[in-house]
Amino acid sequence: MRVGPVVAVCSLVLLAGCSGGVVGGLNEMGSQNAPGVAGAKLTGVVHGGQNPISGAHVYLFAAASGASGAGAAAYGGSGIAASTSNASVSLLNTAVTGHSDSLGAYVLTGSDGSFTISGDYTCTAGQQVYLYALGGDPGLGTGANAAAGLMAALGSCPTGGNFLSGTSSISYIVVNEVSTVAAAYAMAGFATDATHVGSSGTALALTGIANGFANAANLETIGTGVALATTPTSAGSEVPQAEINTLANILASCVNSNGTGSACSTLFANAESAGTSGTVATDTATAAINIAHNPGSGIAALYGLASGTPPFGPTLTAQPGEFSISLTFTRGGLNNPFGIAIDGTGAVWVANYRGNSITELSSSGAFLSGSSGYTGGGLNYPDGIAIDGSGSAWITNGLGNSITELSSTGAVLSGAGGYTGGALSAPIGVGIDGSGNVWAASTALVGSVTELSSAGTILSGSTGYTGGGLSYAYPLAIDSSGNAWIANQIPGSVTEISSSGSFLSGASGYTGGGMSLATGIAIDSSGDAWVSISGGSKVVELSSSGAILSGISGYSAYFMSWPNAIAIDGSGNVWIADRFGPSLAEFSSTGAILSPSGYGGSSSVTINSYPYGVAIDGSGNVWVSYQGTNAVAEFVGVGTPVVTPLAAGVKNNMLGTRP
Repeated sequence: MRVGPVVAVCSLVLLAGCSGGVVGGLNEMGSQNAPGVAGAKLTGVVHGGQNPISGAHVYLFAAASGASGAGAAAYGGSGIAASTSNASVSLLNTAVTGHSDSLGAYVLTGSDGSFTISGDYTCTAGQQVYLYALGGDPGLGTGANAAAGLMAALGSCPTGGNFLSGTSSISYIVVNEVSTVAAAYAMAGFATDATHVGSSGTALALTGIANGFANAANLETIGTGVALATTPTSAGSEVPQAEINTLANILASCVNSNGTGSACSTLFANAESAGTSGTVATDTATAAINIAHNPGSGIAALYGLASGTPPFGPTLTAQPGEFSISLTFTRGGLNNPFGIAIDGTGAVWVANYRGNSITELSSSGAFLSGSSGYTGGGLNYPDGIAIDGSGSAWITNGLGNSITELSSTGAVLSGAGGYTGGALSAPIGVGIDGSGNVWAASTALVGSVTELSSAGTILSGSTGYTGGGLSYAYPLAIDSSGNAWIANQIPGSVTEISSSGSFLSGASGYTGGGMSLATGIAIDSSGDAWVSISGGSKVVELSSSGAILSGISGYSAYFMSWPNAIAIDGSGNVWIADRFGPSLAEFSSTGAILSPSGYGGSSSVTINSYPYGVAIDGSGNVWVSYQGTNAVAEFVGVGTPVVTPLAAGVKNNMLGTRP
């Protein structure tokens, strides 16, 4: 993740706690809370490893949410300072619990670690809710441990605040190190620390944070505190159970202590807010969030904390290269998956190059397109894919010389053979501008770009846009001005075309910076273009006017080999699918490598299995398609949330920004 500034964590004073949590009082944003119905009773237990923690303070928090249009005021996340704007909202009522402090009202755990919240809270439907337990005695004869911080993600507040009803009924909650790891990674895109979790409150942001919280259920079972081996909704999925348990054991080394020993000091020193610099965590829950933000930092020291006789198993048998958590999905028609895109609901769309099909997964990894994916409509070696503002998917067909449009439910909208004409010839790259027009790059040696209306009408004439250095045009991206940027594999250049079809990059395109065999292109929030260069295993950055910003040699990393697709997250960080490397490389907006050895994936299905496509969702998850093993992986919470689909970012001038 991006190395954020060194920040001082503010003293959190929640008005709900200080005023007794009066329903209808002012919240931390200074706005009036809507009265609600008191929630149903919640019961559970707080454990450190397998030991009950007595006397722990158990808080019930909701993520902060800025008013619509308030921008990033309530956002938490990597590199974002803790403040009153992004302070989590206390849901408990001091007048009922009888206990409160600077964090808000709380209940205490008993001698057996049990707790009961007897309906003395109020949440609003759709709020994202989590439990946070702090301090208490782990029963080891060492007394209370102020550094013991544990979490469990409950997810969306149901109507009436009743977590005991509905499809996601929660009857009992185990709060332990496994639930803490699951919550930390799932909410990482929105969490600065354990008490500062929030989003901007826009519709897309609320979707993103809801999907993020829900992802915790893919990592552990909240009623048992046990790490999962497969996700609940997807046959053929794989969860890195051993890695989650190892991370839980790392936290347990500090939780099961008096909080002042070497285990806690080692954990906090190697789980700072910027990896091994920045703000030092003071409790294990915040340390877990910091690890999720910086999964490549302090690996040896952290792994060493999991030695001995750990409380959770199975565990990793060797030190990993990094601590990213990736879920792996197979089946669902995945067959040589290439292009990948995210829609406004957080659903993931994948083009199956060999399968002549499209696979759609929900944000939680459930296959929405059946066992074989969506077929028909002229799909013929589909490669590129983009989602428009209405949720329709536009797919380029490499051997069909066509473009297929599917509705948000997979219905064919472009006829039996797709949209043809306009010089479409083995098209690959595809993008959608702010007007809803579709742009596709053809890979013929004498390259061309075809523009279609949202109804599939050719707008660029019978020969498409030609000239301007177009040659074996490969990937394509649209900037916020509606201009199309095309990377030319041979001889190595970038062509920019205005929304009206004029060439803005001269007769030969933009050249220099070591461009050769360009395989991916993306536009950031400043309008700069980032191009992955497979021939030189590097990344080249161009300004919005085409000037080379990355020097004569580009940005590189020792491990990167044959970089392919490229995507930019809400912090402006650049993510690259590295086909012959360890899966993912991450660069900062200034070209500094942020993934010390790359992110390799948590499964043998994904490691060194020819990652091809990459996309980032509104929860900060990074999705990668694997050509070699017919799989898609979700790197949980490793990125920063971004506006989806990309067409929405183009239209609203929000490319490379948080929703």
